[in-house]
Amino acid sequence: MAASSFAALVARSLTQPFALVDVGCSGGIDPRWRVFEPRLKVLGIDASEAECRRLSQLERNPDAHYVPGFAGLPEGHPHRHKTSIGSISDLILPRLSYMRTREIRQAWLAGASHEERMRQNEWQTTELASTTQTIVVPELLEQRGWKAVDYLKIDIDRDDLEVLMSFEGRFEQFGVVAVQVEVMFIGSDSELQHTFHNTDRFMRRQGFELFDLEVRRYSARALPSRYIWPTPAETEFGRPFMGEAYYALDPVAAKGGDRTPDITQFAKLAAIFSLWNVPDAAAELVLARRHSFEPLFAVDRALDALAAQAQPDRLRPLSYADYLAEFEKDEPSFYRREGPIGLGERLSAAWKAYRRPRR
Repeated sequence: MAASSFAALVARSLTQPFALVDVGCSGGIDPRWRVFEPRLKVLGIDASEAECRRLSQLERNPDAHYVPGFAGLPEGHPHRHKTSIGSISDLILPRLSYMRTREIRQAWLAGASHEERMRQNEWQTTELASTTQTIVVPELLEQRGWKAVDYLKIDIDRDDLEVLMSFEGRFEQFGVVAVQVEVMFIGSDSELQHTFHNTDRFMRRQGFELFDLEVRRYSARALPSRYIWPTPAETEFGRPFMGEAYYALDPVAAKGGDRTPDITQFAKLAAIFSLWNVPDAAAELVLARRHSFEPLFAVDRALDALAAQAQPDRLRPLSYADYLAEFEKDEPSFYRREGPIGLGERLSAAWKAYRRPRR
């Protein structure tokens, strides 16, 4: 696919690892990041001890390791255990259709395999790690000798904001260029709850900008909607309940405080943008740092790959130069046709939505 072709071009140019930390790694790391192998370095953390054991047995990358445990803030931190939206979710969750499905399936799930429970996102019913000692992720990284982290992903179905807060003032220390975090669209006006508005303010204070946002809707049991996936969770209609936010440094706008990533980090960031399906941000970065990138990879070829990613429906994508020239002519190809949306276009949009990586 076009997204991986640009990332693969970058990956081949790297002489140092692409370091990924996945907090909430159940199901395994997103296959997108495998493009960086054999220079992919992974630390996965998950509350399910059984899942970490399973992933370790399946893993073929000698530089990927999985650690069971509950992540959060250190003992004594003033915000420890204060980010929960439990009081709000306790009022909303019972009203959602997916909770009714869980009730219907309760007896069946009691005898389901570990793999099936994880597939149904019933990780709480698996063999869990000890809750007596919280994993403070930056401290664990230091203990394991990690000097750098390129990508931080957090999805723990609980206090994701606590894990983010544990990195406060330390993103620069580890050289983090991009963060993917689950966010909640329910909650109160509290400045501590794990809600999108608090996550967004926190990330902007750390020098990161929002580059993508996925919104997942959950219908009420009063009128259930069709599920998006083969498991009960996100629905076709319903209130905005949770989602995924994608943050990164914005070096073109010089946002990120005094941080000055080296050219290899810029290259990794461009690859991340492409894998996030925001190839425009990748192209902007490549153009802004063209002369610095030239010793790493063929810039014109890289731009052609990004242009191809922007043209998924074309059997023979235009080159970057021709694609820009077509835009400058205000060609009809940049617009949807007038009138009702045809079946073919609907199917194409549905297929793109289905293929979009979700975690």
